[in-house]
Amino acid sequence: MGFAALYPSYGLLLQIRLGEMNLKRRLHWLALSLALMVEVSPAVGQEAARAAGEAALGPVFSSTGPDAEVYGAAAGFPVGDRATASQPGYLVGTHSHFGEMFPSRLVRRAATPWLFKRAPEPSISYNFRSERLSIENYLARNPVTGLLIAKDDTILYEHYQYARTDRDRFLSQSMAKTITAMLIGIAVSEGKIKSIDDPASTYVTSLSETEYGKTSIRDLLHMSSGVAFKEIYDGNDDVAQLSRDLFVGSGKDPAASVARFNTRVAPPGTRWHYASVETEILGLVLRAATGGPVADYLHDRIWQAIGAEADASWAIDGTGQEITFCCFNAVLRDYARFGRLLAHDGAWEGRQVIPRQWLMDATTVHPADAYLAPKTATPYFGYGYQVWILPGEARRFALLGIRGQIILVDPASKLVMVHTAVRRKPAELSSYAETLALWFSVLAQLGK
Repeated sequence: MGFAALYPSYGLLLQIRLGEMNLKRRLHWLALSLALMVEVSPAVGQEAARAAGEAALGPVFSSTGPDAEVYGAAAGFPVGDRATASQPGYLVGTHSHFGEMFPSRLVRRAATPWLFKRAPEPSISYNFRSERLSIENYLARNPVTGLLIAKDDTILYEHYQYARTDRDRFLSQSMAKTITAMLIGIAVSEGKIKSIDDPASTYVTSLSETEYGKTSIRDLLHMSSGVAFKEIYDGNDDVAQLSRDLFVGSGKDPAASVARFNTRVAPPGTRWHYASVETEILGLVLRAATGGPVADYLHDRIWQAIGAEADASWAIDGTGQEITFCCFNAVLRDYARFGRLLAHDGAWEGRQVIPRQWLMDATTVHPADAYLAPKTATPYFGYGYQVWILPGEARRFALLGIRGQIILVDPASKLVMVHTAVRRKPAELSSYAETLALWFSVLAQLGK
């Protein structure tokens, strides 16, 4: 039974809530105008104007979005179940309630949240297919649930569609892979993992007789194990089989689930091939090396350090192991905090949270690894340690997940763009074109 069926008035209440939030925002602007018009002492007037101005800036909410009816607007964007989660009418609900639909481990918010500053929304435009479009056009053309642009410590733009709010935890899909890789780097720095040239079986001994067990952690990070794994999202491929094993809650050993994929088709470290199973193995390595849940390690090493404002969650299998190739859930601003951490090469307010050299290695293709380079690994992106590398001289990179989950990072300007969406096709390379056009315009207009 869907969420809206259990709570038939949910959609109406949410629309009222959204209206209240946007009305409150407009009233704050009115307060600012009145403060500027009233004759008071300069010091008091300036302080009142500053306080009112800061209060007026905030996220913008919309109760609709492109093709809203297709996405279940009439039913209040209901939450699906295992059978319906990927159907268009349930995508919005599923992608903002995934952690409630499936067993998940909580990642507690920071004891003391770190707060972004805010600035007035800039005017942003971009060129796409011979058209000059605005960022408002982008939202009207794309099934975006949340879009946030920040420059270092300041949010410049934060909009939500389809009745989603800044309290919703959005599904990462494969953006979780990059989180996993950053935790591997921390574990190496702490000596819990001795070397990424160690084979996976050094830590997951039950894989010792398998091809994946004989593959180095480095080659798993690069998705260049050389082991056959089919991932085309047709419901019958290898990733579908792996997901069925992990999500059914049967309690099957996840190492046994990955061990079934055991045919080497290329020497390790020679060919890039996208395979979610390789991140799952990295999660098993992390659990074995650290001696505790991956979600707890994330909380203790990153989530607390960056001052996360809200609880997050990470889906777990029947044994309690995090499904590390996907299925992390967080609010948009906490994704932006993580993006800011990466933009600062792992540093946060003067403290090195992730080793800087790890970030550099993770987001750079070295000459000896030319097969990972942009326009070689894929027709556009290159690949680092579970992170996508953009072409060009500047070091820029992205976290990507199916259906339009994206975090784009530019370390030079400290610009970060967080983009959550519900595209109907899981993997459609052409769908990145307009998002990247917007991103490069953001860099050109705001990156100086």
